[in-house]
Amino acid sequence: MSPVFPMLTVLTMFYYMCLRRRARTATRGDMMSSHRTIVSNSRTSPLNAEVVQYAKEVVDFSSHYGSENSMSYTMWNLAGVPNVFPSSGDFTQTAVFRTYGTWWDQCPSASLPFRRTPSSFQSQDYVELTFEQQVYPTAVHVLETYHPGAVIRILACSANPYSPNPPAEVRWETLWSERPTKVNASQARQFKPRIKQINFPTNLIRLEVNSSLLDYYTELDAVVLHGTKDKPLLSLKAALVDMNDLEDDDYEEKDGCEMDALNKKFSSATLGDGPSNGYFDKLPYELIQLILNHLSLPDLCRLAQTCRLLHQHCCDPLQYIHLNLQPYWAKLDDTSLEFLQARCALVQWLNLSWTGNRGFISVSGFSRFLKVCGSELVRLELSCSHFLNDACLEVISEMCPNLQDLNLSSCDKLPPQAFGHIAKLRSLKRLILYRTKVEIEDYDVIASMIGAKCKSLRTLDLWRCKNITENGIAELASGCALLEELDLGWCPTLQSSTGCFARLARQLPNLQKLFLTANRSVCDTDIEELASNCTRLQQLDILGTRMVSPASLRKLLESCKDLSLLDVSFCSQIDNRAVLELNASFPKVFIKKSFTQ
Repeated sequence: MSPVFPMLTVLTMFYYMCLRRRARTATRGDMMSSHRTIVSNSRTSPLNAEVVQYAKEVVDFSSHYGSENSMSYTMWNLAGVPNVFPSSGDFTQTAVFRTYGTWWDQCPSASLPFRRTPSSFQSQDYVELTFEQQVYPTAVHVLETYHPGAVIRILACSANPYSPNPPAEVRWETLWSERPTKVNASQARQFKPRIKQINFPTNLIRLEVNSSLLDYYTELDAVVLHGTKDKPLLSLKAALVDMNDLEDDDYEEKDGCEMDALNKKFSSATLGDGPSNGYFDKLPYELIQLILNHLSLPDLCRLAQTCRLLHQHCCDPLQYIHLNLQPYWAKLDDTSLEFLQARCALVQWLNLSWTGNRGFISVSGFSRFLKVCGSELVRLELSCSHFLNDACLEVISEMCPNLQDLNLSSCDKLPPQAFGHIAKLRSLKRLILYRTKVEIEDYDVIASMIGAKCKSLRTLDLWRCKNITENGIAELASGCALLEELDLGWCPTLQSSTGCFARLARQLPNLQKLFLTANRSVCDTDIEELASNCTRLQQLDILGTRMVSPASLRKLLESCKDLSLLDVSFCSQIDNRAVLELNASFPKVFIKKSFTQ
């Protein structure tokens, strides 16, 4: 029986690991209480006065509702003192992220989620703010003016963005985190989570948000950082905190963004010759692979150190067909990529969004990784990866011949000439260039070329195209009859009086999503054309129009049986009574109505 014991030990450890993970999830409330015990018992001397400061500057963010050339609904509104608070309502002077709710995940163009994404990682967007003085944080207050509840994580960085000398080490520490929760109110509030104490001063704070549970866009007005210049001391009561809680927290941090120890585990550990693995050796290879497929990346690396058999399975390239490194953005670096390189020869989906900033990933490190692991890549997510330059896109075009899906959203530091390399990707089917420096002078020319060359196009987002006209739209509609999604939000040069929207409805019968946001010229004729021709419509946004009546909306709802989202916010002819009547007749449709406060 003795040969079986070592394998039983491994299985016992694996089972214990799973129980610990479940226990952490089940007792998160208790863990948060223990953190609060530490925070509530911290003490500072009277001489160490608290510093209170508003954000000085917004240095990075993943998305915003506004235009790059405007201050309306942009992240830059988070800098400085409040513009709106304590007033409640929809105000252009606030910071608003690009999306809310689950509608974006229900579109035909929505990307499939990555496997092996840790459940603790729920962030969808972020914004980074700098402050004048470095302090040891005692509180972070977020002033929310409309549909609060999106903030789920607050982090602090050890690097001082205003220091002339680059830091030897950059550390990110989570001050507070919580899973997304529903806030059943849209009024303004001052969000004051109880943060944990950290052992370094900071003037760089990062908010991460998840807006999936919101009924509308969240709006943020300002962020206030409270802190002391000198490091506060914990009282003796803090020493009485249960060490098991601290151990669980340390484990969870490693799962979320801390990878100091994990980098070492990426490398091949030296395993000595040991006894046999008992009956575990007799399990089919495919069955063991299927079991391990449920582990997170850190757990997979830990398990690889237990025995030769599991090391072989954990290093099998088939375990890394889908590789999501976004949850580990805070510590992923060149060394991490180097250790992963041998395991990723077959990777097809790779997510490096948010990673590599502040020197964590170099151009050479990224290039070395793709030269080994890029040949099978089909999908590459690089949102907000600011280390990218012209050479990186050239490597992508040369090393990833099978690439079909490329996301470069918010890579706003890429020079315009770098995008020329994308033309070499002959298999490309999906390209996201949101908030990049692609220079387009005449969108009508682009629309005409798309209509002539992209006959199979299914999705097109022309959000905030300032100079596209009815001529470009006519060329687009005549050439791309298979379009299912079209976003023409905030395109002020399009006017319903030219007949452009009615022609769209007649020529694009497959439309499932149409956004005509903030176009005040949309009228009943346009809605009735949609009702007659676009019966597959699922999402329609006509926010801000003054010329659509409840009667035409009723025709649309009767005709489009699959309609799930109808945004009629700030539509002057649609009052609360009309919305209530439509809701009563069509309860399956989410009809969004907002008013100016």
